Amino acid sequence: MKLIYPYWSAPKNIHAFTTTRVGGVSLAPFDSLNMGSKTGDILDNVAENRSRLIQDQQIPSEPYWLNQTHSTTVLDISQLPLQTPIGIVNNKQMLDADASYTRQAKQVSVVLTADCMPVLFCSVKGDEVASAHAGWRGLCHGILEKTVKKFICPVSDILVWLGPAISAKKFEVGAEVKKQFEAVAPEAKNAFKLINEKEQKYLADLYLIAKQRLTAVGITHIFGGDYCTFTEQDKFYSYRRENKTGRMASMIWFD
Repeated sequence: MKLIYPYWSAPKNIHAFTTTRVGGVSLAPFDSLNMGSKTGDILDNVAENRSRLIQDQQIPSEPYWLNQTHSTTVLDISQLPLQTPIGIVNNKQMLDADASYTRQAKQVSVVLTADCMPVLFCSVKGDEVASAHAGWRGLCHGILEKTVKKFICPVSDILVWLGPAISAKKFEVGAEVKKQFEAVAPEAKNAFKLINEKEQKYLADLYLIAKQRLTAVGITHIFGGDYCTFTEQDKFYSYRRENKTGRMASMIWFD
């Protein structure tokens, strides 16, 4: 099993990582460590993948898997009970949201991605964590800002890690996407590179936009943004590259 751990200055009681596509039992096109139960994969294989991950990383409770819809809904799961047994796939119990926050120890926050950006948050004291699914719609409409607002600690005490997402080299969008971002934050224009003037096609830098938006609300500790899910086919699933594919999971919790 191959995982990616944030390179950041989080306290030692913080546990965080993003899975890759390596180390599971799912068959093509979901090969092999697919974490997504709504992808068309065999659910028993997804359950086995999750069980292997839970055992490998000694995950203390069943993560609160979300029904992600590119919304800006952030759930506070602090008061929800720790889930057991763990490693069971039950789509009926999935909560509708694209981010979750908790200040309860051993409560696992998780998002699934395959080109969209997973963003992990923690407090300097290690007593608050969150994860957010930041596709371009959620990013544009404020999913990161809404996640930050859930924190009790000062904004200056929040650390953020930008996990594996499609990079500026491969994320092609139309002028309508550029206009939506610029309507919210004019500085977003610097994150778009024109590649086809006739068709008004651009390459968009989600990492840069995320940094702009986080900086605008006072976040100064920002890490990550080093991968490309589209080009690194051996490591990551990519919806744009393959359409029918698996999902990586980005998780965070504290002891």
